[in-house]
Amino acid sequence: MAKCSECLYQDSSGANCTEPALSSGLCFWHDPDEDKNGDEIKEKLESYAKRGGMLRGISLKKANLAGIDLVNYNNKQGYDMTGVDLYRSNLRGAHLFNINLQHGSLMKADLRDANLNHANLTKTNLLGAKMDLCKCDSLCVGEKVLQEQLGSAAEKQQDKDAMADYYQQAEEVYRCLRKTAESEGLFTTAGIFLKKELTMRRYQMPKYSYKRAISKLVDLVCGYGEQPMRVVLTSLLIILSCAVVYFFTGIHFNGNVVSLDLSQSLGRNIVAFFECLYYSVVTFTTLGYGDFTPVGFSRIFAAIEAFSGSFIIALFVVVFVKKMTR
Repeated sequence: MAKCSECLYQDSSGANCTEPALSSGLCFWHDPDEDKNGDEIKEKLESYAKRGGMLRGISLKKANLAGIDLVNYNNKQGYDMTGVDLYRSNLRGAHLFNINLQHGSLMKADLRDANLNHANLTKTNLLGAKMDLCKCDSLCVGEKVLQEQLGSAAEKQQDKDAMADYYQQAEEVYRCLRKTAESEGLFTTAGIFLKKELTMRRYQMPKYSYKRAISKLVDLVCGYGEQPMRVVLTSLLIILSCAVVYFFTGIHFNGNVVSLDLSQSLGRNIVAFFECLYYSVVTFTTLGYGDFTPVGFSRIFAAIEAFSGSFIIALFVVVFVKKMTR
């Protein structure tokens, strides 16, 4: 009797599938044309995984896998399903703890109530995935989701239409991830996804537009409300910069001008700089003690600093309260 040929599937690492091949040359699991919509597919896949079958690159489009248990018990490493195609599959309530789904597709998959704790979704297509009440503690999606990487590549190739489309998709993916993290009480993680979501929105704006410039400024100053320390650093930068300006343009104190004077000693100039720094702090915080007053061009910078200070202090309060109330 002739020996049944093996599946022709070979992954990027060179590993081969040893399952019996069908007429297509691929096994049942790797053949994308095989129907996997049956109710028995869940039990078959669980059995296949437990006996050590090759899960990398298998095709499970539209498969009904609701409640499936794919946790690799008594093993530190979860099942390796790199490159798996789960397009429109039903994974509602699935147990996928510590699973590796890198380079795969969960496009429009139903992951509601699923357990994805510690799962690896790096470079996985998550567009349109339903993730309501999905457990996502320590979920790894990499520094950039797939659509953001594709958008960056399209931008380098100066394909503006593709770039805008991919960035819009990336925004949608990050929004989904943010809402999922918020529903699980993972507000720090949700904050990271919010920042990425708004960054993707900025990338869709015309490069030299007013709106994009404002969005970038908000990102730099407070990280879209998620990084209070940026507000503090911005405040320090403004105070120090204005102090340098006052040091060169001069301020009044008791009828004398305090500024850089090369005819004075180094020590006297250092004292003058710290007096300018003091005045900058007082102006930024709008305390206005009145002991120092601006002169000449210093008045313009003092007015700008006072306005910036009142705005940034209010911004810090808002951002800080937002973080603390979480």
